[in-house]
Amino acid sequence: MRIIVVILLLAANQTVFSQLVWRERASTSQIELYHQSRLITSFCYSDSLEKPILFPVNSRSGITVTRGFPLAPRVGERTDHPHHTGVWLNYESVNGIDYWNNSKAISPGKKDHYGSVVVFGKPVATSSGNEARVLYDAHWISNSGDTMLLERTTYRFRMMDASVVITRQTTLEAWDSSVVFRDVKDGFFAIRVARELELPGDVPDNFIDAQGNVTRMQKVDNTNVTGDYLNSEGLRGDDVWGKRSSWVMMSGVKEKTDISLLMFDHESNPGYPAYYHARGYGLFAINPLGVDIFSGGKEQLNLTLSRGQKTTFTFYLVIHEGKLSASQASSLYSSIKRFQGN
Repeated sequence: MRIIVVILLLAANQTVFSQLVWRERASTSQIELYHQSRLITSFCYSDSLEKPILFPVNSRSGITVTRGFPLAPRVGERTDHPHHTGVWLNYESVNGIDYWNNSKAISPGKKDHYGSVVVFGKPVATSSGNEARVLYDAHWISNSGDTMLLERTTYRFRMMDASVVITRQTTLEAWDSSVVFRDVKDGFFAIRVARELELPGDVPDNFIDAQGNVTRMQKVDNTNVTGDYLNSEGLRGDDVWGKRSSWVMMSGVKEKTDISLLMFDHESNPGYPAYYHARGYGLFAINPLGVDIFSGGKEQLNLTLSRGQKTTFTFYLVIHEGKLSASQASSLYSSIKRFQGN
């Protein structure tokens, strides 16, 4: 009888999340989103990160699609670009201030031209059934302490069959003076993917070895590196970089599972349809503001907000378990837009 009682108590204390639920970790400035007891992502907003991020980001069954370095390094990962962390949004040139490239790797003596996106107040996280949201306010601050922009962002998460659909809507307001987003390549909404989802390449680079040390590899090991890009115009691989597209998909195999990442923007965004800053080494970014650099000087945008003026961006990132053809990716893109009322 005592054994039966113990088993019943253990069962009663087990938490099984059949829906999306948030768990708060106040001491670490992060909140975690779970589905069926599996972590989907954490919203992390510690000031030390230089911007709020989603990290890690997992598929529906729990396969991690984001790179671990520099926050949680894994064997075999590249150690380039320490500012490429999880999923984020920022930009290289806001009144000349570089928010994109800022990280702990920048020494204090060289911080003058860098800025940080700092969350103010407590994020508001809600969930209902297979949908969840987190809303937060942030300030884009220069290293000297000047506020350039006010940000209000809502992340929306939805479980859809084999997909995790992430929608980010961000409103930016020029605060104390006018703000110019100069046309540059480094921006805007991005994910840095796991090593397995990168495109195979042979350029020497630094990697984390089995002992946790950073090692220079002249001959790159592409074992289990399976990624490729495909855009809505049918371009593949590195050819998608700097091209405007309705959508771009990065696909590969991780943990013996086909993974497809689909990214696209909303028609109301400035610069729509956006260019893609998609690199073979694992940076997958959409940049509607880098018009001059991507068009080779044929066009310019240089988005400017006068004091108090606002603009809103909406982006979509889909983490799909399974292999998608071009027609299937296009259908998924269309169905998500219809569901979102876009």
